[in-house]
Amino acid sequence: MLAVFVSRAQAAQQPSYEIIARLAQAPGNVTVTESGKIIMSQHQFYEPNYSVVEHRDDGSLAPFPNKELNDRLSHSELKLDSVLGIRSDANGVVWMLDNGMRSGVTPKLVGWDTKANKLRRVIYLPPPIAPKDAFVNDFAVDGKHNKIFIADPAGGANAAFIVVDLQTGAARRVLEGHSSVVPEKIDLVIDGRPIQVKDPAGNLVRPLIGVNPITEDLQNEWVYFGPMHGTSLYRIKAADLADEALNEKQLGARVERYSAKPICDGISIDRDNNIYLGDLAENAIGVIKGDRSYQRLAQNEELSWVDSLSFGPGGKLYAVVNRLHKSAVLNGGESLSKPPYFLIEVKAMAPGLAGR
Repeated sequence: MLAVFVSRAQAAQQPSYEIIARLAQAPGNVTVTESGKIIMSQHQFYEPNYSVVEHRDDGSLAPFPNKELNDRLSHSELKLDSVLGIRSDANGVVWMLDNGMRSGVTPKLVGWDTKANKLRRVIYLPPPIAPKDAFVNDFAVDGKHNKIFIADPAGGANAAFIVVDLQTGAARRVLEGHSSVVPEKIDLVIDGRPIQVKDPAGNLVRPLIGVNPITEDLQNEWVYFGPMHGTSLYRIKAADLADEALNEKQLGARVERYSAKPICDGISIDRDNNIYLGDLAENAIGVIKGDRSYQRLAQNEELSWVDSLSFGPGGKLYAVVNRLHKSAVLNGGESLSKPPYFLIEVKAMAPGLAGR
């Protein structure tokens, strides 16, 4: 896809990652707090018992922040239903983005204070902020502007950002349908097989997923993003995305194409503005370097759908592998995905910020 890709043989020569844990349940996203807590969502496509778990030092998994909030039988509105996006901030708050799709409940952001071990905040995202076909997924926490920027691929044509004001709890839907957030008409083919879903009539269709990968640089200056099904990475200044005075036309004019990219899911960034991603079609981990060129860091069958990346303390970069394309949801109703799934540590080119 990209002329700057290195060969499989070149990538294989580089010992760029280490398996930290082999998991029986497929992870969704991962975040690591400044204190070193490794928190993972468990992917809803696999119907997990717990939506969010903590990976303990002894290798065990415990429901996070507790069993009560993960209880599938609970009727509480606060119950964690379908968390995928998960990030931690400089204050030790783990933010969990619950898309609510398993039970058809209102999407919400839940912030849990890991230092005080108590609930910090709940922010609901009802329509029209999150429309009926919303799939609120990944996000970036901006402490400088006191905002959370959420990527919503929605139904494709209506993909958009949701900007949440952490001071007031108010949310805005912006850039809906902009060319930088809607998917391109390209298939994701992995190991010779395209991802396919069943539509309501039972027909197999190839989904096109809009804005999903999103990260923000360590200076809170630029937000980087793009459609999952897309060959371009874009960026916009965080100050512009946060500016309520800009109308849609003005905001759209502030978006700029940053670089080429492969089809990817979650992304993360280091202090030198190297942007790490899972190169889904190639079973690989790649990086868009600070000079905007692309380099593949590792490639083999173990790296089967690298879904999410997050820096932890000490400059370590973590990622999860969940073979999502083999789940029944993305494999035309037939589940071919089997454990173990992986939590890995990736050798980064430069340190990043914990939680990013």
